[in-house]
Amino acid sequence: MSKMSDIETQLKNWIPSPFQDAAKNLAKDAIKQFVKQENNQVIGLGSGPMATEIVREMKDGVKNKKTIECIATSFQIKLEAQYSGLKVVDESRIPEIDVVFDGADEIDSKYNMIKGGGGALLKEKIVHLAAKKVVIAAESKKFAETFSWPVPIEVSPFAVSIVIKELEQKAEGRPKLRMLNEGYPYVTENGNFILDTGFDFSATNDIRKKEVELKSIPGVVEVGLFTRHANVYYKANADGSFETIEV
Repeated sequence: MSKMSDIETQLKNWIPSPFQDAAKNLAKDAIKQFVKQENNQVIGLGSGPMATEIVREMKDGVKNKKTIECIATSFQIKLEAQYSGLKVVDESRIPEIDVVFDGADEIDSKYNMIKGGGGALLKEKIVHLAAKKVVIAAESKKFAETFSWPVPIEVSPFAVSIVIKELEQKAEGRPKLRMLNEGYPYVTENGNFILDTGFDFSATNDIRKKEVELKSIPGVVEVGLFTRHANVYYKANADGSFETIEV
């Protein structure tokens, strides 16, 4: 099995110790608020440590797991769901998603998000589109005035060289091919590469326009700019508390 890339290692299944209590507390609240205990429900499962914590809490916090069907956006979160006794179903149930639980790499002051540090941005954006409700959980340090995190851009391997040129010359980006620790390109579960691309967001007022611009480049499969607002944002604080934000 291939090792994780450096950027994936930073994000996958790891919550900094000051935020672990808050993660557990908000996970319990998310289950109480958004998981139905009796009626049938389809739940989308995003990736990242906060989403993973919610899934782990569902192991003991949901009485009748037979009423829940889960759509997993990555193999990692699928394993977590199965370990928690949840039923994982295939993509045919995507149009029926009631709520999706997900994390974020960074959230700006207008509640746009950068996602894709774990490499599942394509499937995550699909389940966000389908879901009736989107619930995002992230550490307080990931809430920022302006984006500073590089934007993951999923690209067809055939198009990597031309997409890099377009990003540099026309989109004013600084693309860097995501690599595994042993020196090979990171490959998504969809068989694509990722360009982690820096932008000067202090000069960008319209994130949605930037998202559309990047997606218009032939060879770009998906962009890690998420401009659909969630229904609820959970902000985990270092003192063990959490805040809920509705936009």
